[in-house]
Amino acid sequence: MQKIRNIAVIAHVDHGKTTLVDGLLEQSGTFGSHEQHDERAMDSNDIEKERGITILSKNTAIRYKDYKINIIDTPGHADFGGEVERVLKMVDGVLVLVDAYEGVMPQTKFVVKKMLALGKKPIVVINKIDKPSAEPDRVVDEMFDLFADMGATDEQQDFPVIYAAARDGIAKLDMDEEGGDFQCIFETIINEVPEPEGDAGNPLQAQVFTLDYDNYVGKIGISRIFNGTVRKGDNVMLAKSDGEMVKGKISKLIGFHGLNRMEIDEAEAGDIVAFAGMETVDVGDTIADPENPVALDPMHIEEPTLTVVFAVNDSPLAGQEGKHVTSNKLKDRLEFEMRTNVAMRLETVGEGKFKVSGRGELQITVLAENMRREGYEFSISRPEVIVKEINGVKCEPFEHLVIDVPEDLSGTVIERLGKRKAEMKSMLPMGQGFQRIEFEIPARALIGFRGQFLTDTKGEGVMNHSFLEFRPFSGSVESRSYGALISMTDGETLAFSLFGIQDRGVLFIGVQTKVYEGMIIGEHSRSNDLVVNPIKGKAQSNVRSSGADEAIKLVPPRDMSLERALEWIEDDELLEVTPLNIRIRKKYLTETERKRHSRKTK
Repeated sequence: MQKIRNIAVIAHVDHGKTTLVDGLLEQSGTFGSHEQHDERAMDSNDIEKERGITILSKNTAIRYKDYKINIIDTPGHADFGGEVERVLKMVDGVLVLVDAYEGVMPQTKFVVKKMLALGKKPIVVINKIDKPSAEPDRVVDEMFDLFADMGATDEQQDFPVIYAAARDGIAKLDMDEEGGDFQCIFETIINEVPEPEGDAGNPLQAQVFTLDYDNYVGKIGISRIFNGTVRKGDNVMLAKSDGEMVKGKISKLIGFHGLNRMEIDEAEAGDIVAFAGMETVDVGDTIADPENPVALDPMHIEEPTLTVVFAVNDSPLAGQEGKHVTSNKLKDRLEFEMRTNVAMRLETVGEGKFKVSGRGELQITVLAENMRREGYEFSISRPEVIVKEINGVKCEPFEHLVIDVPEDLSGTVIERLGKRKAEMKSMLPMGQGFQRIEFEIPARALIGFRGQFLTDTKGEGVMNHSFLEFRPFSGSVESRSYGALISMTDGETLAFSLFGIQDRGVLFIGVQTKVYEGMIIGEHSRSNDLVVNPIKGKAQSNVRSSGADEAIKLVPPRDMSLERALEWIEDDELLEVTPLNIRIRKKYLTETERKRHSRKTK
């Protein structure tokens, strides 16, 4: 029986999980001296590298002395909370990372709550102690308070604390020590994390907690073996969450070591492995012994809270930039996403229209960004929250919102949030002129708030939120307070006409941009929509006028990223996404259609 420890690394977004895992891989000698690897080696896809966030949980394994330590790096963003919950069931101990200045954040609370409920043993790592503003002692006290508030057992409250600067490869058990390396982390894991339960001699039981896809072998289920031994080529029984039993065969068994996956012949209870050979496998399914199939408890997967509609692009510029533009291609791609992403749902709502439900805007924009890079062209509607009926009462999702703002700007932010039905729960000074304010707010009210918030706090504010619960519907919420500048014709924009329009608001486009009737080219400085002509040239005449020599100076246009544009749009607007451009447009392109439709809705 090999000596195994299974741990997950959990924390709020940007507290240094992936950097810590890098250090563990490095200092355990898993990377050979000749191997080259990137910073944050576990963040493998392009968007993760660009944004510096983890989107999918990933597992790795290291060898330390004669132990095998399986480590799962989890996402820290609330939109991917479903991943964290599943991963925690697969491990026996948890490294909880906390920033030595920021302390306990909403996602820290969320993951700690899940961890304590599952009875896991925590090891607290206070990271980034090299920050000039770090206050590790305060943060340790905050963690004690958090564990007490969440009803931790005495054993869970008696957690070991490690102080670390993961980026520099420093870790120590006492703040007064000089230097120190990750040796103390490895020792703490071996001594504090319990051995995996289960027996290699029992009938096989393994549960799938995440999915992967390979073009050669099909679906791959990454799973933890709770009992028994599994070998390549074994016949097994797949116990689905709805009780159905499906016969299957393990065609490929894959083990993990560092960043590599290698084929293995067998694995036993306590280990984390991947296998291929069963196309119908889903998250939460049990791989069981065919003679004596006993299913493990199915997993609870977090409900989606937001929906958007992906549709075929039908604008006048449709089909000019994308490679995949038909509804069949769009449907196939979305169905492919659903195979591995269990936190999302898909339904067809009309011809060429697909309703995608997810945990938040980030999750949906990451999908859209991946699709546009693959050459897809489509339109997206404004995000809407999912409303449920609970005991005959209409309920909507609420979020726990935490903002850090400069003290002199907090009044403006509190007033804005008040109009959006937010209820203030606490207000604490954070030192260095900042305040931390906590709210409970309908998820609807947060759509479109981020841009406004950054403007109000001059870019210095930080906001984080995580899902709280479904509560009774709270009535209408204030939305965007400015109208749109809408193009009245098709053509290419000219500097002369944009110079005249820029006094009316903020432009989203520059010179020589293709526009069409009904396309939104900017934000009006008043609350109503305004139709403008961005392609009008200067009238030529042989009479010299007084304004002839005025220099045309254009203000640089506001850069609308996919996320920003999705937050900005209203119900009667759409986002047109192509591999080259992101355009904002009205659903009804001509002014007469818009007027007719607004009369109907009234």
